Amino acid sequence: MTVRRMDNVGIVFSDLEAAVAFFVELGLEVEGRTQIEGKVADQCTGLEGVRCDIAMLRTPDGLSRLELTSYVTPTVIPGPPKQPHNTVGMHRVMFAVDNLEDVVTRLARHGAEPVGEIARYEDSYLLCYVRGPEGVIVGLAEQLS
Repeated sequence: MTVRRMDNVGIVFSDLEAAVAFFVELGLEVEGRTQIEGKVADQCTGLEGVRCDIAMLRTPDGLSRLELTSYVTPTVIPGPPKQPHNTVGMHRVMFAVDNLEDVVTRLARHGAEPVGEIARYEDSYLLCYVRGPEGVIVGLAEQLS
């Protein structure tokens, strides 16, 4: 076996505090914060002079983690604003939630806006994509009983 488990998903933001506040509102818990720099950071990223702030968040069940990063150096390169969902590359991270409509309302206070609308998949799920901090697409899924 090559992969034992997924350790985390990482997303780069220019405003780390806004990103942390958004994902905490969603229900993730801050596991820790640190600043990374030096030779190992440069080697892993293929960049020179890396210094970045990192906040590691975890889901309440402790099984999944999200690494939020903001580069101090080198300068953050902004991505294209509001990329459509069919753009090649990583385009969303999805979370299971208990009350999708309530979550969408709460996240709106942090600037989230729906990508489309809340959709019902058969009698199984309510699904919705929202644009979170800096345009990142966040999927929300509520399993129906």
